[in-house]
Amino acid sequence: MTLEKSYVARVTAEAAAIHALDAALSETLPDEGVALAAFENPDRSWTLSLHFAGPPNEAAVRALVALSGGAALANALRFEPLAAKDWVAAALDGLTPVAAGRFLVHGRHHRARLRGHRIGIEIEAALAFGTGHHGTTRGCLTALDGILRRLAPGARVLDVGTGTGVLAIAAARALRRPVLASDVDGRAVAVARQNIRNNGVAPLIDIVHAGGLQGRRFRAAGPFDLIFANILLGPLRLLARPMAGLVSSGGRVVLSGLLAAQAPAALAAYRAQGLVLERRILLEGWATLVLKRPSHCRRQQRPIKCQ
Repeated sequence: MTLEKSYVARVTAEAAAIHALDAALSETLPDEGVALAAFENPDRSWTLSLHFAGPPNEAAVRALVALSGGAALANALRFEPLAAKDWVAAALDGLTPVAAGRFLVHGRHHRARLRGHRIGIEIEAALAFGTGHHGTTRGCLTALDGILRRLAPGARVLDVGTGTGVLAIAAARALRRPVLASDVDGRAVAVARQNIRNNGVAPLIDIVHAGGLQGRRFRAAGPFDLIFANILLGPLRLLARPMAGLVSSGGRVVLSGLLAAQAPAALAAYRAQGLVLERRILLEGWATLVLKRPSHCRRQQRPIKCQ
């Protein structure tokens, strides 16, 4: 999925500030006419680009950025017109392939770098979170690499907040099993569907546009042996109970989208539902938590009890 944009606003800062701003703006910007792209620079700083279909209201955009990320980021915004072009391809062309365990996330331009022992995941859309370069995405892929050998042949997988679909694609390609993926953002669902087709796993991945986990399709497809939720602390805490109700006995939940300092709060919410910490992965100040539902736990209405 590619879009032509005529104006862009850019701001560069440390990774944590850019990703926090990216997440905040994703919730507040209109669905049409504006797109976000975050990428890492050679000096390890990150840049967030806001692409506009027409001339933006610069004062309004700065005010929104100030509200979401502070006055310093708002003042650092630089606006400029763009010649009509495929900005998604331009942004991703400079991103190098990223390895995480047996997985290699790459763009179309880097297919030749894929080696036989790697599971390649081709991601070409920057409108949704998950090019593989962010520490949370790499943390989840690293967690998946460690979990694969412990999953039963008929394992069921759920990817909550799928973004570009990178985790759902990785699980489908590694397990050759059906995966259910969801996202609250309709743009992300469209991006993920295209990436799923590009990776040849469309028959294996069912993707739904949904907020929360209360829908009939989640209950029908579960219980799940592996659940990914690479989102934010707030939604993760709200989803703790329904997610715990969907994980199978002995199943695992991989949580990310967390700054290292936020990990204890997320862990507390899921421990209250009977899940136990199995592994903690720290990358670039971001935390990925692998939790397990002990096989001697039984599901209750509230909360899960372990005998």
